[in-house]
Amino acid sequence: MADGWVPDLDRSSGAKYVAIAEAIANAIETGVLCAGDRLPTQRDLAARLGIDLTTVTRAYEQARRRGLIGARGRAGSFVLPQDAIAAGPPPRDTGMNMPPEVAGGSLLAAWERTSSALLRAPGAGGRLHYTPAGGREADRAAGAALFGRLGLASEPDQLVVTAGAQNALHAIVGATLKAGDVVACGMHVYPGFLAIAKKAGLRLAPLARIDADALEALCRRETIAALYIVPTNDNPTTVTLDADERAALAAAARRHGVRLIEDDAYGQLAEAVIAPLSSFAPERGWYVASASKIISPALRIAHVRAPSVTDALAVAVEVHGSDVMPPPLNAALMTRWLEDGSYDRLIAETRAEAVARQAIAVDLLPSGSYAAHPCGYHLWVPLPGGADPARIGGALRATGMMAIAADDFAVGAVKAPALRVSLGGAIDRAGLRRGLAVLAREFAKG
Repeated sequence: MADGWVPDLDRSSGAKYVAIAEAIANAIETGVLCAGDRLPTQRDLAARLGIDLTTVTRAYEQARRRGLIGARGRAGSFVLPQDAIAAGPPPRDTGMNMPPEVAGGSLLAAWERTSSALLRAPGAGGRLHYTPAGGREADRAAGAALFGRLGLASEPDQLVVTAGAQNALHAIVGATLKAGDVVACGMHVYPGFLAIAKKAGLRLAPLARIDADALEALCRRETIAALYIVPTNDNPTTVTLDADERAALAAAARRHGVRLIEDDAYGQLAEAVIAPLSSFAPERGWYVASASKIISPALRIAHVRAPSVTDALAVAVEVHGSDVMPPPLNAALMTRWLEDGSYDRLIAETRAEAVARQAIAVDLLPSGSYAAHPCGYHLWVPLPGGADPARIGGALRATGMMAIAADDFAVGAVKAPALRVSLGGAIDRAGLRRGLAVLAREFAKG
């Protein structure tokens, strides 16, 4: 029993409820508090510390969300086993795959510093006005230079700046496809594109494997308008196409007049970037690269490279019709970071954190039990026979991790007992270890 435990707040700064929650975490880590120990009642602890009851209530709630303690009604709050599932409802899962938060990273400082510099610069007020369709010339030129570095030669007039990749995909589909068109894709596909396809009335044709032979065979059976692909670290399956596979696939698309919709959400996280699929058939490729999956979802900027200036103008019209324009200050921030090197440094931080988190997965999960990209932050986890993806996903979400069943990515009636498990988001490395330990126990049962 730990009814007599009282945190020492004398050396703490900042909000008291945060300090109390941190003190609980530290006490558990050092063994002062053990699994099953009962904490002081909230009213009792507030009286001992001489603080407001609501402060203690907020502290205990934060500790519960972190999986440190659980409530048992009138019996009070107890320390949980740290490999157990936290009591109470799981955190809300948005289903989005988010880059990991980097402890001690430079993102917030860079954001504050660059935003202040932009707003103090001469003519800064212009960044608060409407932008030309397709984006400002400087922002398009920065995107074209980036794509050139990736191996996809581009002119600024071929570029369109959008409010993130989802906005870009909406615009590409609206500008190039019509209801009833058939789009080739994988057996499991990013849900954002599934939603766009459904709204546009497209018919998706899943390929067991996205390669030249499969696309050729499909094109011999029916007319294929486009191929949708995430070429590096596919979401959700983590598959990456090498350069030879990309060249062969592009050649097949060229032979059959298939458009390439290339959603390269994760390509720049790789240690060695592979040239985009569109670089092998630039006259057929609509290439999308955004910052939300490699730096922060708050940076709502993507660049689209269209096959021609005419195609770019058509995409720009669609962007204007749906979102009017990308966030102007976000666009300016992105351009400045591309110019001063901050962009590469921030991606390097995300990459390093993703690599560290993959190492935790290697340490805790059985070899061969999942697929992953070495610089990615999600796993594709086929489950043992008879396993319930909904139950296991719920157990992982209860620990603060994000886990989505394969059915949410499935095209048509495709079924697979699997999960996409995210190693990113706000969860820290210690929380990640607790969550993956839950998954490891599921494999041990199997």
